[in-house]
Amino acid sequence: MKYLVFFGLAILTQLVSAQSVKLTNAVVITQFDKEEDRYAMQALMTDILKGYQIKALPVMNVLKQGEDPQHLLNDSIQQILVQKGFDTYLVVNVRGYDRTFKPSEDTQTLTELLETTSIYQIYRDEATSVSFEFSIYRGGKLVSRQVLRCGNVSDRDSVLKRLRKRLPKKVIPAWIS
Repeated sequence: MKYLVFFGLAILTQLVSAQSVKLTNAVVITQFDKEEDRYAMQALMTDILKGYQIKALPVMNVLKQGEDPQHLLNDSIQQILVQKGFDTYLVVNVRGYDRTFKPSEDTQTLTELLETTSIYQIYRDEATSVSFEFSIYRGGKLVSRQVLRCGNVSDRDSVLKRLRKRLPKKVIPAWIS
């Protein structure tokens, strides 16, 4: 009997966590140590999302160069984004290198996440894989979080190439279905 209850709870947990996000718009925020990594990832993510008819806006088009991402939370910027039709934020960062990572279980708000800084780069020398974490926020609250591992990488360009290939197959179907 206890196996049946355990099995039922496992199925219920999968159903609750597998709810689709129904992503229709996103302000893309990337958290990387190097500025060129942030811009490259914002451009890549915006391009991929637009390919799926998801309205995307890189944060570099909202904030001035070098401006603190926490300024996104100002009422005036929030109103401008809502008028443009954006109510969702997609935060991309590196979870780690050369290991299998699971999504973080920390349910921090968008405000808390924007307060943190990243020491990671898109690629680190001698790393053979990079795991990216994608966090989606609506109304300042976490809606979805997924990790995508890109293996067999040798430099920054190969990481971006792998991400461009794997993201539409592994992660985006959960966002649009």
